[in-house]
Amino acid sequence: MSDGRQLKDRIAIVGVGNTRYGNFPDTDDYGLGAHAFRSAIEDCGLAKDRIDGLLTCRVPYYARMGEILGLNPRWTAAMPAHGRMSGMAIIEAAAALDAGLCDYAALIYANIGRSRRVNYGGDESPGIWDPWGFTSPGAAHALMFQRHRALFGTSTRQLAEVSVAFRHHACLNPDAVMKQPITIDDHEAARPITEPLRLLDFCLINDGAVCIIMTTKERAKDLKKRPVMISGIGAREAYGTASIPNFDLNFWYDQMRDVGTQVYGMAGVAPADVDAFMCYDNFSPTVLFSLEGLGFCGQGEAGSFVEGGALKVGGRLPTNTDGGHLSNSYMQGWALNVEAVRQIRGECGARQVKDAEVVQYAGATPCCRSIIYTPG
Repeated sequence: MSDGRQLKDRIAIVGVGNTRYGNFPDTDDYGLGAHAFRSAIEDCGLAKDRIDGLLTCRVPYYARMGEILGLNPRWTAAMPAHGRMSGMAIIEAAAALDAGLCDYAALIYANIGRSRRVNYGGDESPGIWDPWGFTSPGAAHALMFQRHRALFGTSTRQLAEVSVAFRHHACLNPDAVMKQPITIDDHEAARPITEPLRLLDFCLINDGAVCIIMTTKERAKDLKKRPVMISGIGAREAYGTASIPNFDLNFWYDQMRDVGTQVYGMAGVAPADVDAFMCYDNFSPTVLFSLEGLGFCGQGEAGSFVEGGALKVGGRLPTNTDGGHLSNSYMQGWALNVEAVRQIRGECGARQVKDAEVVQYAGATPCCRSIIYTPG
């Protein structure tokens, strides 16, 4: 029985593209997706008619997306709109390519949440987030952080280090949405949302799209840019039968430990070898939980780990160097994977991590995933 390790360094990301992020009421999911697709095709120099695999996420109808792009794929997949799908989608596409189900796969994600005023909770999803009066996933993460604080003494000033570091990176990213630098005191003075989380602990809902082009190692050699290899993958489900177990009070620690064992073992690296970390940050506490689960620090030690600018470029673990969900845009993990590719390529300008050769993506969610990227 296969466990995925045969995929090590067999599949490459060869093209990435994205739109700008913001408020674009005059277009729709398909228009944004087409823009990102064109950018990714130009990035890798691949003729459009060679794309024979199409995966869509948060796009209303995959067939309509393919029709608009003029594609006739022999492998297709459509992923749900949940944020945890980016890592899952890349791993699914890698497996399809390795199995020969397609030769070149385009993965397209689009979001029109800002112009359509999507709230990700409350009355939009009655019955989903409402146990014990919860109205959104933010409330569940606030409860998790409250328990982390009670068990380990983690402070909101330590939590602020996450938001401050990511805003610092956004200020170095010409395309990021948020450009105003912030301090720990700014974080502490921000408007409360759900105790103890504040405005600067929440991700940014925007319109935008991302496209990733993938192929096999052999085919990647003929394209425009040096390929970025998928060297490790890790996967573990962490959901229950009701809403609240999805945000259990163990901070996904056991699940992320399993994911870390898989991804580091497959790639042949350890946390100390990771040059840059792209961490799913729908809410700032998720970053602390991910650091602990993956073994960058011990459980309960993430607060002290991130102090002193540790997550900034030049720090011990540069994290979310594009600004992440908190300060670039909430593209539900997709833009973080694009940033990982660009870091490996050395294309990130002022936010570039020196000699970035091992870049990790991870998402601590009800479906935990991690990917390690290395140069081809």
